[in-house]
Amino acid sequence: MAEALSSVHTTSFPDLLNQAKASVVVSTYQAGKLILLRSAGSTLNTHFISLAKPMGVAYKKNRLSIGSGVRVIDYFNMPAVGPKVQPVNTHDSAFLPRRMHYTGDIDIHEMSFDAQNELWIINTKMSCLGTLDINHSFVPKWKPPFISGYDLTDRCHLNGLAMRDGKPRYVSSLGVSDKSAGWRENKAFGGMIMDIESNEFISQGLSMPHSPRWYRNKLWVLESGAGQLITLDLQTGEKTVIAEVPGFCRGIDFIERYALIGLSQVRESSVFAGLPLTEREQDRKCGVWIVDIETGKTEGYIEFSEAIQEIFSVQVVPGSYPALLDLNDPLIASSYSLPDEAVKQFTPPKQEQLLFEKAIALHRSRQLADAEKVYLQAIKEQPKYIEAHYHLGTLYRELRQSRQAIQQYEKCLKLQPKHTNALLALGQLMSEQHDFDAATSHFNSAIATDKKFAPAYVNRAQINLKLENYKAGWSDLEWRWKMPNQNRLNCSQPKWSGEDISDKNLLIHTEIGDGSSLLLARFIKEARERCKRVIIVCPESLRLVFASIDGVDEARSNSNLSADLFDVYCPLLSLPWALGIEQSTTPDQPYINVPSQKLVQRIENSGSKKVGIVWSDKSEPTNSSCDLATMLELCTLEGIKFFSLQTQLNNEDKSQLDSANIVNLEAELVSYAHAADVIDQLDAVICVNSTIAHLSGAMGKPTVCLLSKQLDWCWGTHETQSNWYLNTQLVRKAADQSWNTVIEKAKETLERILSK
Repeated sequence: MAEALSSVHTTSFPDLLNQAKASVVVSTYQAGKLILLRSAGSTLNTHFISLAKPMGVAYKKNRLSIGSGVRVIDYFNMPAVGPKVQPVNTHDSAFLPRRMHYTGDIDIHEMSFDAQNELWIINTKMSCLGTLDINHSFVPKWKPPFISGYDLTDRCHLNGLAMRDGKPRYVSSLGVSDKSAGWRENKAFGGMIMDIESNEFISQGLSMPHSPRWYRNKLWVLESGAGQLITLDLQTGEKTVIAEVPGFCRGIDFIERYALIGLSQVRESSVFAGLPLTEREQDRKCGVWIVDIETGKTEGYIEFSEAIQEIFSVQVVPGSYPALLDLNDPLIASSYSLPDEAVKQFTPPKQEQLLFEKAIALHRSRQLADAEKVYLQAIKEQPKYIEAHYHLGTLYRELRQSRQAIQQYEKCLKLQPKHTNALLALGQLMSEQHDFDAATSHFNSAIATDKKFAPAYVNRAQINLKLENYKAGWSDLEWRWKMPNQNRLNCSQPKWSGEDISDKNLLIHTEIGDGSSLLLARFIKEARERCKRVIIVCPESLRLVFASIDGVDEARSNSNLSADLFDVYCPLLSLPWALGIEQSTTPDQPYINVPSQKLVQRIENSGSKKVGIVWSDKSEPTNSSCDLATMLELCTLEGIKFFSLQTQLNNEDKSQLDSANIVNLEAELVSYAHAADVIDQLDAVICVNSTIAHLSGAMGKPTVCLLSKQLDWCWGTHETQSNWYLNTQLVRKAADQSWNTVIEKAKETLERILSK
């Protein structure tokens, strides 16, 4: 079973893409994915598209061609479609599939366009180079002189292609054999680079060469078996090592002085045994490495998780944030590209349509004030412009102007009563205002219009759970699996739905935030009573905490698990649904225990009461956080020693804590198990809605939780008492209140708790 697709990267990677205004397409046939690497400000966005055995990738003049199994798929860039791709107004262009050519199983390797925009393809099974035409599966144009005839037995493993001056010029292969799979006999050092114009070898005896490229008047090659980027002298074949990389290198493209090189971990098999790389690098990486070709130094990288172990192709494409559409994307049906002459004969769009498109563009670029003006102009031209009303409502929501947003959505619904997205948005706004009846009514209307409209079910679930209608809430929440970007477990085992599993091993995996995971962990014990064994997969930061829970047989942080380890699985958020939980419970005793080994040095006992504080939830800083200066007003209470349990502190935070004589424990809090050890030594915790609030509550520690008006279902609607944690008191902030008012109430609550 493969783990969820994930990666880590250096900040230099998005920086380079930002400077080049470019993105990168990566193919991995092992994982069956195309990966689009895009810069999202200072971070790197990784977008995955499922595709059968993607290998060769080529780009030229808005055409992106992918060798995928037995076919070549041509995608074309249509910039006008970009803003329409979900989430709308975030993409500056879009590659749409427009044409497929079925080649049969020829093991397509590298591909490239010539000066006339004809696509050349390495046909590895037939040991040749060729092109495509409408009458044939494949048209062979050249084969190495040592290959006596065509067959499908991969005689020399021809794999790489380099263009020079707009023509195919250099190729690579792993051997020079003329018999079936003969290249395998000397795979470690039988590789060659050949000039197809002269049919002469440039270099032989290379270790699995790949990806020749002509760049800056030099011939560059990836000597994959050695994990090296090299250049070759065209006259002597002399090899110059430019850089060594920690993986089997295959796939390369350039941005100015930087090479972007694909790295694979190398499978431990007979094919890859005996390579110089496997002897040199024990910890081989999979990802894309940035190498400065002038210095040979690594300047950045993206490294993929174990779910992706091999990279084949790396191709730079223009565009800061393009989209790559799935073959079944509904936008394909409504997107058109026509010749200029035909476009001239189209009836000009109406003025309101032009204004609307301009407003969308301004909205996308975050020029909200200008976008508002243009939306209003479009509506003035056509008062019944439904989508203009809807998008203007969305703009007002982003500006936190709820009243104006509601007005626009209501106008939208007056014109089109079954506009599901407007119904959804109105329901969300009503829910934010705690008008749960009105919100539910809107969600119900959206569902009545479209019984498969998953967002309405999920939003209705949040209300039902807040109102303690748990049976309906858990059921509605299962619709989240119909929504995109859910953190699904990739396995063949069935999902547990509550049936008898007394003789089966159950795997539970976290898919949600750490705080909600800690709340729902209370149900693991009951699940364990119904099965043979429980394995939980969670973030490393939670692993030791989950390992302490009664009912957990094994806690893992890596979901790359063997298929025979478990029989059924259940997402943690689905566990109450599978168990049939119909009411909240406040445990009589803590269900999260401090690890037996002490992880944090004992906090000095000064005789004062000891209280931990958390003032910010970094995942929701607007709705769930107060500023430190306000929290420090609480820390003036006498007879109490305060300890900061906050992480991700900046220098100003640290200075304020030091001035207030508050102990900063950030360095100690390397996991939630460490945090639990600290909390165990305290008398109480006072915090905003955060993971620490759930951890402290689950440990049974006296806790004061400061809640803003907008909060998740976990805290229910009771004014002061949590319906999930026995010793947790709630202090709620009304919409018109400041955090200072909340802190004053919290002082009284804390003093009352500590006096007991």
